[in-house]
Amino acid sequence: MEDIQKHIDKIMNEQNNRGIPEFEGYSPIDMEYILYNTFGRNSPIQIEKISDSDYQKIPILNQIKYLLNLISDNKEIKLTNKGFLPTKIVADIYNKGFLKDEMIELGISKLYKESDSMTVNLTRILIDIAGLTKKRYGKLSLTKTGENLALDNFELLKNLFITFGSRFNWAYYDGYGENRIGQLGYGFSLILLNKYGHIKRLDKFYADKYFKAFPKLLDNYINPSLKISKDTAIECFSLRTFERFLAYFGLIIIEPAEKKWDADKYIIKTELFDKLIKVRHTT
Repeated sequence: MEDIQKHIDKIMNEQNNRGIPEFEGYSPIDMEYILYNTFGRNSPIQIEKISDSDYQKIPILNQIKYLLNLISDNKEIKLTNKGFLPTKIVADIYNKGFLKDEMIELGISKLYKESDSMTVNLTRILIDIAGLTKKRYGKLSLTKTGENLALDNFELLKNLFITFGSRFNWAYYDGYGENRIGQLGYGFSLILLNKYGHIKRLDKFYADKYFKAFPKLLDNYINPSLKISKDTAIECFSLRTFERFLAYFGLIIIEPAEKKWDADKYIIKTELFDKLIKVRHTT
């Protein structure tokens, strides 16, 4: 029986370590790390330390650092009755130009309160989820973690990247419904960009490979009776992964194929991507 069990264990181990074409040659064990411990010691993906000048190229990091410094300088910030940042600080953060909102820039909506700007609202939500701030008696102040990480670009960035990838709800700002498209396996999207992002490719190219790896997400989303097609799923993946995640971290450049609102989008990784994201390739 002992010999039989050893034989079974050997077969299972070989199966779990076998490269899967749909996973770009990574094994089921690799994929388990990619999904559930994305930047853990045994994961194929790691976040690397970069130079001070490179940290300055990460929009969301610098917007968050600016807000953390505002809170630190003032000791605390009094929130509105609904728990939002005061309008003066909202305008101050937005006008620094770290991140922009398309609707505001196009003049379709105006900036007044925090909820008018998705990027400012996202910034406050992230520092809360990441444990960088605390709210007491209607006032926002830094936690000890927030005080320490505000002085350490690498640890702050790593904290924010993992918080955004794993804990913030990517469906929060869009109308594509409560599903895990894009967010589940976001590390796999990093692997795809590492492998293919050196030349311009359509966002659909990455979406097709993503859904090939995670077909259940696509199958569960498509609903002909509600006119929800694969094209809609691709739009959802592209918006969440590229426009509202990787672009915020300065890791990609998005180029529209045409000058119209619904044009196809080309994606190319930045030099910062290759400096920040290290990927162990399959053999």
